[in-house]
Amino acid sequence: MFKNSKKAHRLSIALLVLAFLVCLCFTLAASASEEPQVLTTGTQNTSLQEESSNQQKATSDDKTNSEALADFLEQTGVKKLVNSADWKPIVMILISFVLMYLAIGKGFEPLLLLPIAFGMLLTNLPGAGMFHSEIFEGGHINWSLIKDGITLPDGSTETAGLIDILYLGVKLGIYPCLIFIGVGAMTDFAPLIANPKSLFLGAAAQLGIFVAFILANSVLGFNQQEAGSIGIIGGADGPTAIYTTSLLSPELLGPIAIAAYSYMALVPVIQPPIMRGLTTKKERLIRMDNLRTVSKKEKIIFPIAVTAFVALILPSAVPLIGCLMLGNLFRECGVTERLAKTAQNELMNIVVIFLGVSVGATAKAESFLDPKTLGILALGIFAFAGGSAGGVLLAKFMNLFLPEGKKINPLIGSAGVSAVPMAARVSQKVGQKDDPSNFLLMHAMGPNVAGVIGSAVAAGVFIALLGG
Repeated sequence: MFKNSKKAHRLSIALLVLAFLVCLCFTLAASASEEPQVLTTGTQNTSLQEESSNQQKATSDDKTNSEALADFLEQTGVKKLVNSADWKPIVMILISFVLMYLAIGKGFEPLLLLPIAFGMLLTNLPGAGMFHSEIFEGGHINWSLIKDGITLPDGSTETAGLIDILYLGVKLGIYPCLIFIGVGAMTDFAPLIANPKSLFLGAAAQLGIFVAFILANSVLGFNQQEAGSIGIIGGADGPTAIYTTSLLSPELLGPIAIAAYSYMALVPVIQPPIMRGLTTKKERLIRMDNLRTVSKKEKIIFPIAVTAFVALILPSAVPLIGCLMLGNLFRECGVTERLAKTAQNELMNIVVIFLGVSVGATAKAESFLDPKTLGILALGIFAFAGGSAGGVLLAKFMNLFLPEGKKINPLIGSAGVSAVPMAARVSQKVGQKDDPSNFLLMHAMGPNVAGVIGSAVAAGVFIALLGG
């Protein structure tokens, strides 16, 4: 898509660079043209006043115009960038450009990675004033700063920005739950209902979450709240990671969200070597019986029963699980088709925009360009790989007790991470490399949708244990 318009892109970049240089020249010229004050004797002052009195009227308009121009240049982003002499925002802006390229040019989770990247750009532009982390310091919302404004280092006061208001939806846990309504409306739980054993594979795929939590806390020195937020990346569920992090360690929200969605996009790259390395060719050739047909009554009872069960066992997971199952009930009951379509489309799309931009805005230079970010990225990929391996290993273990003809193809175990339906498609693709006539997609969808429930439950465990 970029090859056809190389000349246009080069011209656009040249114009942007030219505009930047022009603004920079004007800014430096305005700074250098400040007139020094000259001390004169009383006689000289008198004569100067007499001479200037005749010209004052004629030059007043020119002075006003020059002062206005100087004031304008003082407010430009270039001037603020020069005055701050800080390279970190420039690095963050470049990182946002890279993420935009990955989203647009390479198709890496564009629906969320693109808004996140643009939010990162907005928050790091000098003088934009769209997001103020001071409002959310201390793990709570400082409502007085939203009402009265934020005092800047130079003593001036700035009102809360647009993204400050949008971020309330993240901080209060609204956006992730609304997204789960849309996810539920798009999810078919029939493969899980038809093969309940898939639930165990989905649970085993959360192994990486808890292993990464232990490593982050005991080896790399993250506190328990930070370790829990990092571990949840292993569930490959962006909204769950954002919801958990916003409650446990909101200062890490930017890098964790970027890691979660980046690794979701890299599922076809990360999983196949793990799957092939942990299985033999004989295991990859296992064929599974077709799934039974699931009745409409079962599909209606399932979301209600799951919500009630989770509420009785783990109430902290109810916001996510309840919204997921509400959306699924809209889909399956047959009398709320309009609500189901709204949840799948309009609601989902609007909330994704708000969520992505708000989360991206938290990636300010002072918090993102930190050694912790590298630890988060490393532990995130370890958690994701560990979850994929956990599902495969449990499937192999279950096969020790299952009779011939009822064995599970271990490749579907890696689909237990909740990257729906990408992880299931990877299981299908890897399986067909050894047997092109072996169709594992619907079998893999069982662990895949079970992983959505499993990651939400794991998040509920962390919130219940660490949130207080």
